Order: sequence, then C-alpha cells, then structure tokens
Amino acid sequence: MTATSRRRCLAVAVATLVALAGGACSSADDPSGGGSYLVWDPYPQFAADSAWVALLTKCGAAAGVTVERTGYDTTDLTNKALLAAQQGNSPDVLIVDNPVISTLAEAGALTTTDENELDVETMAANLLGAGQREGRTYGVPIGANTLALYYHREVLAAAGVDPATITDWATLNSALAKVKAAGKKGITFSAIGTEEGSFQFLPWFWGAGARLTALDSPQAVAALTLWTDWLRQGYAPNSVINNTQTTSWQEFATGDYAFAENGTWQLANAAKLGFGYGIIAIPARAGGPAPAPTGGEFVSVPVQRDTGRYATSRQLVTCLTSADNLLATDTTLSYVAPVTAVQDRQAAVDPQLKVWVEAVRAAKGRTGDNLGTKYPRISEALWTGVQAALSGAKPPQEALAAAQRAAG
Repeated sequence: MTATSRRRCLAVAVATLVALAGGACSSADDPSGGGSYLVWDPYPQFAADSAWVALLTKCGAAAGVTVERTGYDTTDLTNKALLAAQQGNSPDVLIVDNPVISTLAEAGALTTTDENELDVETMAANLLGAGQREGRTYGVPIGANTLALYYHREVLAAAGVDPATITDWATLNSALAKVKAAGKKGITFSAIGTEEGSFQFLPWFWGAGARLTALDSPQAVAALTLWTDWLRQGYAPNSVINNTQTTSWQEFATGDYAFAENGTWQLANAAKLGFGYGIIAIPARAGGPAPAPTGGEFVSVPVQRDTGRYATSRQLVTCLTSADNLLATDTTLSYVAPVTAVQDRQAAVDPQLKVWVEAVRAAKGRTGDNLGTKYPRISEALWTGVQAALSGAKPPQEALAAAQRAAG
C-alpha cells in the first residue's frame, strides 16, 4: 500500500472519530523522542511497578532505548491508534486485541512482517491467522485465551455422569438429561446480544461444521437448534439470553449447575469456588474438541515516517515475544502461549492448563478465513439471530436466514 493510499484509508477509518482528535496523542510532535520508543498496550491494570512494565523496561534496555509505555482501555486504544496513524504520530509498538488488527491493517496503519522483518515462524498458524489479511501478516500474537466447559464434580457424580465420556453433542445431551433427572441444573452460558454472545456461540457453530460466510447453512441451524432445545428442555436457563460471561459464571458459582461455558480468565475465580470443579473441551458435534474463538492480543509495528525506527521496534517485539518472556507474560495474563514449546512448558508447570492448551490448539481467529473487517457485521447479524431464536421470536432456520441477509 502506498503512502497516499494509506492516508486515504486512514481518513475513511477515522471519519467518525474526528471528535475525539483533541485527546489523541501528547507525543505527536516528536514520535521518535530521541532514544525513546513509545509502546501502547491494552493493560491499564498494570501499574508502573508491575512485572509487565518491568519486562518492557528490560526489553528497552536490551535494545539500547528507553520505553515510554501507556496503557489504555481496549476501545479507547483502537480509536487512539487510528487517529494517531492519520496524524503521523503512531507509537513504535502497538499491542491490540486480535480482531482489531484487520481494522488497522485495512486502514494502512500497520507494517507487515515482511516490512518490519519480524520472525513468526515459531508461532502457531491458527493463532497467527487472526493477524493476517489478504495473505499478509501484521503482527505477532502475545498469547491467547479461549473457551471450554467448566464442570461441577459433585453434581456430575450424583447424576452418574463421568465427564471423560462427554466427547460429542450426543454424550453431552445425555449428561444434561441425567443431571436434570437428578434434580440439578444443566448448563449456563452467555448468549447476550453483543460480541460476547457470538463469541460463546462460535464453538457450537464451528463445531457443527458451519462457516461465517453462510450463517443459514444446515450446520449453523443444527448449532442454534442445540441451544434452543436446551432452553426448551430445561437444560439451560432463560437467563442466558441476557447473560454476560461474568453473570453466567456467577450462576455456575452458586453450585446448582453441572456445566458453564467460560474462559481461561475465570481460573482465578474457579480456585475460589466452594466445590470441586474440572474442565473439558467443548465437544464438536461429531466428536473431538470444537474450534473455539481466540481472544488475546497481537504485538504490531505501526507505520512510521522514519522507517529506520523499525529495526529497534523489531528488537522490542522480539524481546517481548521470546520464549522465556512469553512464559512469564502469559502466566500473568492467564493466556496460553502462541508457541508450541512454550505451551508444553505451561502445561508441565500447571497440569490444569493442559485442557486449555488443547482448546487453543483447536481454536480459530474470529477474523480468519480472510473475513477481516467484515467480521463485526457478520457477528452482529449472528448474535441477533441467536437472540431471536432463543427468545422464541423465530425458529432457528428463519432466524439465521434473516441473519444471513443482514450480514450481506
């Protein structure tokens, strides 16, 4: 993409964000800062004395520069990154939520790994896919989280269910029937009309063999029918329609449910549960782990006027994503590493991560299959269709046909 094309794309990308321009970047006048390199990340929870900031400082020292780091909330960071790119004062290193990579790449705000010479050979291909667009790679994954099924050991034992036997939809449905017959509740999840709802539906959607380019396929209808049947049969509560991933976890924490679909980010809360729990992969319709969507961030190198800065930016990114540093960082973030060797080390240190490693290895990026910036529109159509079916407003086939029309 030429410089002129980049400017044109950026102007379009930020057209609706101009009102925020006054709060963009205080360092716009001199992005080089002499021996200083700017790093923006979506981790405002990490203070100056945190291990994360210590790592940034260490990587800067190894590269012979000073790192000036700012942490932003995820949405704020996306807006600021687009505006900074338009104004020509982007940070040297930008760490963003993986679906945002496509938006920034389409806007011409990021360099490719061919341009910045980052080595991505050791990165897991399925995780790297979230940072790819039209055959080009725009960053390096720093880690990933995804979804699995937490289960209540005592509830399953009382219902005569061995969790190891749950390997497909049929065996999961059988387990839910036994749990209900034993007087307990089956499964809780988030089906709210936001990205969280799509995120939680995708393992069942992809696990049925459906594709985001055909929301009304027979496979997609089968996945939505699975969910609507759960509500109809009393295996899942009607509250799932409004549940976030946090409120569905709170339902599971009451101890009344056999299963909860949730992510690695609940591990700390799981340790505080007043009952024994375990974790299994979300099963695909015909067996095996379903592809779940990946969460997590990418480390990218934004476009700079002074292309000579890329060499040092590459050193910083390489340091942040080296094997030893990934192990420490991903442990802190409750992420699974994007490198197989580091994943194995994580599972060796903490055996309960083994199921998460397996889930991440089967996972998919939401913007994969070259969907890029088309994904948000598809996702909104999908969660709208799911809501329509779960509320009883439309049968699954009709709800997904409408979703496909809305997705275009």
